[in-house]
Amino acid sequence: MIKSVAQTWHICFWGKQFSSVPVSVWRINVDTPPEAHQNVDFGGSDRWWEQTDLTKLILASNKLQLLSEDISLLPALVVLDIHDNQIVSLPCAIKELTNLQKLNISHNKIKQLPKELQHLQNLKSLLLQHNQLEELPDSIGHLSILEELDVSNNCLRSISSSVGQLTGLVKFNLSSNKLTALPTEIGKMKNLKQLDCTSNLLENVPASVAGMESLEQLYLRQNKLTYLPELPFLTKLKELHVGNNQIQTLGPEHLQNLSSLSVLELRYNKLKVLPEEISLLNGLERLDLSNNDLGSLPCTLGSLPNLKSLQLEGNPLRGIRRDILNKGTQELLKYLKGRVQVPDVKTQEDENSTATAMTLPSESVVNTHAIVTLKTLEYCEKQASLIPEAVFNATGSSFITTVNFSKNQLTEVPARIVEMKDSVCDVNLGFNKISSISLNLCMLLKLTHIDMRNNVLTSLPSEMEAMTRLQSVILSFNRFKHFPDVLYRIPTLETILISSNQIGSIDPTQLIKMTKLSTLDLQNNDLLQIPPALGNCESLRALHLEGNPFRNPRAAILAKGTVAVLEYLRSRIPT
Repeated sequence: MIKSVAQTWHICFWGKQFSSVPVSVWRINVDTPPEAHQNVDFGGSDRWWEQTDLTKLILASNKLQLLSEDISLLPALVVLDIHDNQIVSLPCAIKELTNLQKLNISHNKIKQLPKELQHLQNLKSLLLQHNQLEELPDSIGHLSILEELDVSNNCLRSISSSVGQLTGLVKFNLSSNKLTALPTEIGKMKNLKQLDCTSNLLENVPASVAGMESLEQLYLRQNKLTYLPELPFLTKLKELHVGNNQIQTLGPEHLQNLSSLSVLELRYNKLKVLPEEISLLNGLERLDLSNNDLGSLPCTLGSLPNLKSLQLEGNPLRGIRRDILNKGTQELLKYLKGRVQVPDVKTQEDENSTATAMTLPSESVVNTHAIVTLKTLEYCEKQASLIPEAVFNATGSSFITTVNFSKNQLTEVPARIVEMKDSVCDVNLGFNKISSISLNLCMLLKLTHIDMRNNVLTSLPSEMEAMTRLQSVILSFNRFKHFPDVLYRIPTLETILISSNQIGSIDPTQLIKMTKLSTLDLQNNDLLQIPPALGNCESLRALHLEGNPFRNPRAAILAKGTVAVLEYLRSRIPT
């Protein structure tokens, strides 16, 4: 220890499993070391006790339950790191560490902070994450030059308005608490660059947030937001993350003045429409709209000059062929940019006719533009129990590639769909009441994508094995109790989305054989265990397992992503 301190002026007892700190550590500045009485020859550089006081003390990853009041004997400390212990409270003597610049007490069991903390006027970094804090004292506002404050993964239900006095704060992490609101005073943090409020219970964001003129990153994921906050003055904002909320609308008022925005993440919301004004975000590089309710995309999206990544998985998109979506971001943007809307033209014959193939019993008009130009047969959101014959008749000899009959009350697959078996490659029958898949659908051998989400399916017919071109299948929100065996026998499958069912097990030996499978979504099922052999599915790039009752892998591992989960599973394979 003497040799170490002589060179670095700090002591590090990291991971020594200490349950208490030796008294000699607290008194290292005041006591003469025993070696001085043992005729040990110290050089000038070794006589550290004559030159300086201890400035850095690391006691991390031990079994400490408390800190001694003798910590006051180390007033020169600049860094005190006691994270990953079992400490339940801080001593009042902490106020004597007036030179302290960094205090890391994360991953302990602290429920309350002492008011003496306010005396640490030189503190720049305060790390309190993963404790049991239920509140922050008003005195925290006295830490006037604090630049980093992390209180994530605690039990905070509210934040004191005194945090508004932390005008020098640059990073503020409030994630994984129980906050239902933010104080208006938070807007006074003019130097704040990063604000993380992920995984709370926020229903709205105070308008004062718009005054954080230095803000560059704003994280509002996994809350209860129903609308996007208006941020007219955040001209420096680069990243806005609002995924996993309940946002239904996005208007031009939410996008104006966000010219510096490079990342906009809106996944897992309830957006139905993307405004034309999305083109205002000239600096946008990544836009994540996956798992919303978007039925179409504005053509202005194609004019964004810097957009490199556009995520659209899990949307009931209509009017854009699946093959275009599968070609990637650049091809899709090119398509949108060059797309010209051709209005339907009524002929005199149409106007004079009282009953034509263009007129349906519901008085809705078949979208002939979609049939002729986009090769799409569309009859959705009609709440119809049957697809009118006129809809099929309207196709004539057109080469239909996409069929969209979603959001109706269908109880079976329309029989006449087989008439398009030589051309159709994309079928959307989601949000109906279909209980079984007919053999007519299995005859669509050119099918590459099928969407059957939100129906009442319990099984799939073995005849689907003949669909040798099928690349993606969406079966979320049905009533499957077993993973459909026929899917194992379709080697061309790249995407299987079968979340929110009642599936109790999967066969990893069969999944391994599916060498093209890259996305597997099994969220919110009844999986009691995840077989380690699943880790050998080398083709998987996205594996979603959240919301199942298994114990391993733990949530912390799932949060690290697919690569970490697969690595963990491989590590558990018996050798």
